[in-house]
Amino acid sequence: MAAKDTQLDQRWDQFHRWGPYGMLAIATLIAAATQELMAGPGRRYAAAALVGAALILHLYWDHRAHTPAAPAGGRRRRVPSRAGTVFYAVRWAIAFALTWLNPFFALYAVTGYFDADELIPGRRRHRIGLFATSLTLAGSQSGGMPPKNASQWGVFFGMLVVNNVLWMVVGHLTHQEEERSRARADTIVELERTNTALQQALDENAALHAQLLVQAREAGVADERRRLAAEIHDTLAQGLTGIIAQLQVVVNTPDADLARAHAVRAMDLARHSLGEARRSVHNLAPAALDRDDLPEALKKTVAAWGERTGLRAEFTVTGTAEPLHDEVSATLLRIAEEALANTARHAGATRAGVTLSFMGDEVVLDIRDDGRGFDPLTVPEHSDTGGFGLGGMRARAERIAGSLTVESEPGYGTALSARVPLVRHDR
Repeated sequence: MAAKDTQLDQRWDQFHRWGPYGMLAIATLIAAATQELMAGPGRRYAAAALVGAALILHLYWDHRAHTPAAPAGGRRRRVPSRAGTVFYAVRWAIAFALTWLNPFFALYAVTGYFDADELIPGRRRHRIGLFATSLTLAGSQSGGMPPKNASQWGVFFGMLVVNNVLWMVVGHLTHQEEERSRARADTIVELERTNTALQQALDENAALHAQLLVQAREAGVADERRRLAAEIHDTLAQGLTGIIAQLQVVVNTPDADLARAHAVRAMDLARHSLGEARRSVHNLAPAALDRDDLPEALKKTVAAWGERTGLRAEFTVTGTAEPLHDEVSATLLRIAEEALANTARHAGATRAGVTLSFMGDEVVLDIRDDGRGFDPLTVPEHSDTGGFGLGGMRARAERIAGSLTVESEPGYGTALSARVPLVRHDR
């Protein structure tokens, strides 16, 4: 589109420069062929002198108007000025006189229609110039000037009206086209500005994307470290604690059968802890979930904990049990193991209860004990023994878009509730 507009502008520029010469030459040739219309040699000499004057006028104006040369690829547009008005008026006078001598010189006079807006400043003066040109053309179209009778005068005025109506209509259409051209140019400029802003936004988004990738990679590394730390705490640390407790019994009891039983239990705990450690490194589900679903795994975990600690432990399921996603099951099982381990180490309880509730689109795990209790506001998120405590359990729940709440009061036991979305097992 821009290339076509440039070519059109160049053609108009060529027409404005060379068109008057061509029109003058054609008019002169036709006038010479119809010289009988110019009675007497005096009129012919006058016409020749006026043609020469017109030629000199255009040569002078071209030398003035086309210096310096137009920029490459663009149209040389003349700026309306007082000198342009003088040029237009002198050219009109020559054209009028030539048309008076021979009506066919109106072919040269018609050039006044094409450049009035580029020579005469002011819309009103520009219209006066067009009206003056229409006078010359109407005189030619009515049979020559001056009109010789009433009917010729009637034709003259009629053609004058027609010419003025025509140039007003053409001028109006031209003005509308210029407005559209300006609007199109403004739209192109705005589109270029928008494209530039869009490219800048894309560049900024690319940089932001790269930054987010780096941050995501760092966050992933940190999250994996936390996961491994929590898994080690929940497997190795608790297993070693149980092994130590069993070996202490072996060391302190004189009963060989009892010592052997606790030694066997310690070896079982060591094997179990080793397996869990390996599974944690490979980010696998707890071994208890390999064989059973979550309710059954929790039931066995609670029973084993009660047997190992000698405390009364109860497990209850409410609602309709559904197969859960592996990550949801592993998270709730680990939270239950950590909560029971904390109860055994710190609560001084005589009994504990675990409830798994299926509640529509949520699964809720409640662990409660009748221990000494504590003030949740005074207990740090991480235990003072290097474990992960409440912070680790809360992080596990939040990792799968869940939450963890703790209710406790000194002397009144502790209730812990983990609430996570019910995400069904992939099938």
